[in-house]
Order: sequence, then structure tokens, then C-alpha cells
Amino acid sequence: MDKKLALAAIAALLGGCAIAPPAPSASAVIAPKTLDDYKRGVAKRIAAVSAASYSAPLPEVMKSIVVLEITVDGLGAPLTVFVFRSNGYPDLAQRALQSVAKAAPFAAPGPALLQGASSMSFLETFLFRDDGSFQLRSLVATPD
Repeated sequence: MDKKLALAAIAALLGGCAIAPPAPSASAVIAPKTLDDYKRGVAKRIAAVSAASYSAPLPEVMKSIVVLEITVDGLGAPLTVFVFRSNGYPDLAQRALQSVAKAAPFAAPGPALLQGASSMSFLETFLFRDDGSFQLRSLVATPD
């Protein structure tokens, strides 16, 4: 049931957006060759559009960890995004879902990552501090 709620929330967020976010930058158009590279690109985009809530470096003490499963189509549009793991802070899980919706669409994953499929899924971990700001696991200890 949580999966349906998350999908409904994403659909509502995407449907209610008055202004579409800018398309991925030209550098993001180059298809990444590895899943880790793709995840870093997605994480950088989420961080860029969530600058008010994004925290660098990694928080020393974390209030919550939220893991999302993100499925994108061959063009980089999210098909489904749902909470894979959370630890009791629904507002932070909702913020993670909203951050992904706000950052969409992402760069196209490319044939090497799709491996003949029409979509691909991956996990992204949001590491929340007490003040509600977050870091993304794919960007931890990764140079900009």
C-alpha cells in the first residue's frame, strides 16, 4: 500500500508543477557507462534543484535515512519512485520523494545501462540531519 501512496504523491507533484524544471545540462546528455556514474548524475541534479535543503558534507549525526527506489524510462523520466526504506519520519520520506519529482527528468540512461530493457531501477539514499537538510549517498566522497 505504501508503494501506491508514493506513486500517487509523485503523480500529484508532477501533475501540479506549474513550471517544468530545466532539462538536464548538455554534459548530462552524454550517456553514462556505469550505474554508479548514472546515480551520481541523478544525485547531482537532485542536489542542484534542492539547494535550500541539500547539505554538504556528510552530516555527523543523522536524524533519518530514507532509501528510494527510482525507476526511469529510456529517456530518463521517472516511471515510479517509492520509499524502499525509512525509519519513522514520514515528512522526511515525503521530502525525498518531492526532491526527486522536482529534479525530473534526468539524463537518458543509455543502452549500456538499459541492457535491452525499456527502463531501469536503482536505489538512492537520502541522509537527513536534525535540521532537515540532507546529503545523497551517491555524492558522498565524490568530487564535484
